[in-house]
Amino acid sequence: MISSRNARTVANLAIASALTILLAACNSMSLPSLSSSSAPQAEPGEAPEMPATIRSDEIVGRWGLASFQNPNDRARTEAAARGQCKQPYVIGAGTSGGVVMHLADQATPQELRLKGSPGGKNYIGPPGPTPGEQDREIVSFDGRVLITRFIDKDAAVRYGNMVYVRCAPRA
Repeated sequence: MISSRNARTVANLAIASALTILLAACNSMSLPSLSSSSAPQAEPGEAPEMPATIRSDEIVGRWGLASFQNPNDRARTEAAARGQCKQPYVIGAGTSGGVVMHLADQATPQELRLKGSPGGKNYIGPPGPTPGEQDREIVSFDGRVLITRFIDKDAAVRYGNMVYVRCAPRA
């Protein structure tokens, strides 16, 4: 038999266990929503897509293109990119509001999205999680010079920091 002093402790433990079981059961039940909004929910583990702070029309145009690995080479690389305006890389406007660019190791350009992130970084890439393996981070953009870096480690090593310098309008 349990002494009266221990009976209170056993009763408290039994009540705590019962409450824990009830709370766990309530948490696993799926109750119907009483709200009238039918907004789609994001997949678990995937944040909803955030808009970028850079608009796609800001980067559409003709660009001189070069790349660097060593940050000390940035100024020289910008000058080299400016020299490439004779044969510019064209970033086109996509039909769905994105931009038309190449993904790493792809011969055919496709429409990509400009995507934001909770940390304030901007990315260019296909629809999906941000940052995705095929995305490139916009390292800096001042309207005249755009610097990007691929998220995928192998592509980042192969391509380095991509420097796009806006070409002057055609005469």
